[in-house]
Amino acid sequence: MLNIETIRAHFPALSSGATFFDNPGGTQVAREVIERMQNYYLHMNANDGGAFYTSQQTDAIVFETRRAVADFLHATRPEEIIFGQNMTSLTFHISRSIARLLEPGDELVVTRLDHDANISPWLWIAEDRGCQVRWVDFRPEDGTLDMQTLEQAVTSRTKLVAIGYASNALGTINDVKRAVQLAHSVGALCFIDAVQYAPHRSIDVQELDCDFLACSAYKFFGPHTGILYGKYALLEDLTAYKLRPAGKHAPHKFETGTQSFESISGILGTLDYLAWVGTTFGAPIPDDTEQHRFLALRAGMSVLGEYEEQLSLALLEGLKSVSGLHIWGITDPQRIASRVPTYSFSLQKWSPADIAAKLAQNDIYVWDGNFYALSAIERLGLGEKGGVVRVGLAHYNTLQEIERLIALLKDMQAA
Repeated sequence: MLNIETIRAHFPALSSGATFFDNPGGTQVAREVIERMQNYYLHMNANDGGAFYTSQQTDAIVFETRRAVADFLHATRPEEIIFGQNMTSLTFHISRSIARLLEPGDELVVTRLDHDANISPWLWIAEDRGCQVRWVDFRPEDGTLDMQTLEQAVTSRTKLVAIGYASNALGTINDVKRAVQLAHSVGALCFIDAVQYAPHRSIDVQELDCDFLACSAYKFFGPHTGILYGKYALLEDLTAYKLRPAGKHAPHKFETGTQSFESISGILGTLDYLAWVGTTFGAPIPDDTEQHRFLALRAGMSVLGEYEEQLSLALLEGLKSVSGLHIWGITDPQRIASRVPTYSFSLQKWSPADIAAKLAQNDIYVWDGNFYALSAIERLGLGEKGGVVRVGLAHYNTLQEIERLIALLKDMQAA
């Protein structure tokens, strides 16, 4: 059972008194992240690949972080983990390599539910290579992907299927395993954007059998660094756009320039924290098992998920109680497991920007707009209306914070 006060003590920013519901755009960092980054600057700040102590320590911390992220995603080896500035940059970079595999007339499948970072890179390479783009729609009434349309979109000419694990606008969890199966049935690749899913549920790339999966550490309590997983054989076969002296093998050949080693150290701190949650609040894990960190991370994410489901139900019911408020996406409490706790809504008489500003005056932080989920917001007909208000929960939020949000929204409607 999660002890929320103990959890919140690990996040220094929470002492400000602000309510952080802006989590889908970036979470607060755990104390372990700050300690890892500070330790890096104090004791090992150097470029990599050198013969001297601080450089060797940098190499060691980067490799250990790859191992930890491999445990977090259940990759088969650390070399399948690539670090970069953010998910968007990494996706653009790897898309250029994938483009070399394409011929005119090939087809790429994208969805209108995705963040534009998993749409635009594929639109650009389709234009460059003379490929066709096939769009998969979603149901506006509940924000769920039209799987029948996805099945129809995948043809013998399909070379890549790009899909989000969870919508950053509507919270919908997609059947990405089915998408992988459809892609592989015609010999195509599948690229998964797991940015919005990673803070809330465990990810198992081996079980999914996906070819690529991207996420961002700053969306799951870490520093501003992106992560790309790729099957090792694919990474080795792909041609990387890199400097001539750079490494020839994965993952180094895809990591252009000098990395943010302090941020990579911070990612290790994030996973230290999540493993601590698992060992502290989850089922007992034998200390002598070689899979201790993997099991601890799985237990941690399970504990967080259970607590977040309680918060999600409370937020859903609270929002539904506000007069004139419309929730976009799944609103059936019986289907709460089919969404992450990211909620977007519209409120009569108020623009999204004015709602966000009013809440900010009361130290409640939320986002308004389209959040780069451009296609989804346009599909809902909200592009010219300022988009939506987005409230996203993390496991350090509380029921009391949700109650305060709902009370303020009701006061705004009554004014």
